[in-house]
Amino acid sequence: MTILIDSPADAERRVALTRMKRTATALLGLMAVIFCVSFALQDEIPWLAWVRAASEGGMVGAIADWFAVTALFRHPLGLKIPHTAIIPRRKDEIGATLGEFVEQNFLSAAVVRQKLESIGLGRTVGAWLARPENAARVADDAAAAGRGMLELLDDENVQDVVEQITRTHLIEPGWSEHVGAWGERLIADGGHHSAVNLLLDGLDEWMTANPEMFFKLVSARLPTWVPSFVDRLVDERIYRETVDFVRRARSNPRHPARVAMDTYLSELARKLQEDPETIEALERAKSEVFDSPRVRDLAGRAWHTTREALIVSLENPSSGLRQQLAATLVDVGERLGRDVRLAGKVDDWVTDAAVSLVGNHRHEIASVITETIENWDPEETSDKIELQVGKDLQFIRINGTVVGALAGLGIFTVASALFGG
Repeated sequence: MTILIDSPADAERRVALTRMKRTATALLGLMAVIFCVSFALQDEIPWLAWVRAASEGGMVGAIADWFAVTALFRHPLGLKIPHTAIIPRRKDEIGATLGEFVEQNFLSAAVVRQKLESIGLGRTVGAWLARPENAARVADDAAAAGRGMLELLDDENVQDVVEQITRTHLIEPGWSEHVGAWGERLIADGGHHSAVNLLLDGLDEWMTANPEMFFKLVSARLPTWVPSFVDRLVDERIYRETVDFVRRARSNPRHPARVAMDTYLSELARKLQEDPETIEALERAKSEVFDSPRVRDLAGRAWHTTREALIVSLENPSSGLRQQLAATLVDVGERLGRDVRLAGKVDDWVTDAAVSLVGNHRHEIASVITETIENWDPEETSDKIELQVGKDLQFIRINGTVVGALAGLGIFTVASALFGG
């Protein structure tokens, strides 16, 4: 059973409820005193018969309403009279009914959609985020959540789970077909030309800046008996031809070298999808790389260093990361405020997501109410509900006393008029 704890507001309600109970009981006591006095003296003072009738009716009304109000929460005078202590006895049914009521009337798709569409969530959130102090609060919360997540990922068990998931869904599935298909589309669209241009540019810059190193590379492959002046001529000739070849290939998209490279890449993309030997070679190379102790150690150290740097940045309110996050949130808020189309898209996305979520899980959401009430202690539940509405119910006792007195007086007056002497 869940123990219900009074809040400060509940303490104030309890004082007010006690005061109203005492007032209603005191009024009943007053009616009883008046009844006793008027009943004893009505023969000597005739008009006291009307007072006696009024007080008698007031007592009946007060006792009847006291019984009705008390029967909601407990057995009157401890007597287990049928149909009393209704709330503690039917607590679970009340919880189920309340959960069903919320599910049908508050969690329906139409209600959720209408409410979200009326809010204008994109503009509202945008205006709120555009204020730097609010963006800073969100950035602080996001930093705390991110720091907690990073600290959790340092746990060995979590790391093992992440590694298993990564291996199962990323490493173990075959890459060849996907890489080949991607390469095929890339080559067909000419997307590889930028990479080839970058390679040729780099090669041209290196050769222009390092002719002597190129000469050494060529000379090292010539026979030792070749005279030095011939060696030099050969070096310079090969250097000029090579530089000219690279520059022609760089400037001419249809250069034979580039065409040959395109052909090679296209053939490689095809083999990655169809040729068993090429497929096996790529998969073997992939496994060797990911299973290499050095690669795993390097990845582990890189992750540890990155994680520590992120934690330090997230912990420091004046860090560039935190400031950039807050500035980005402010920018998002300002864009939502001035871009009606963007705000509308956000509204539509949030509304559709919320409606889908509520539509699929509204029973589970409403069951939280039912299950929570089921876990409450019956007596404490009754006391808690009485605390929330009991003050108003005590007015029923007071009203019952007054109405009963008026009814008693009215009935006695009519009876006296009809049957009195």
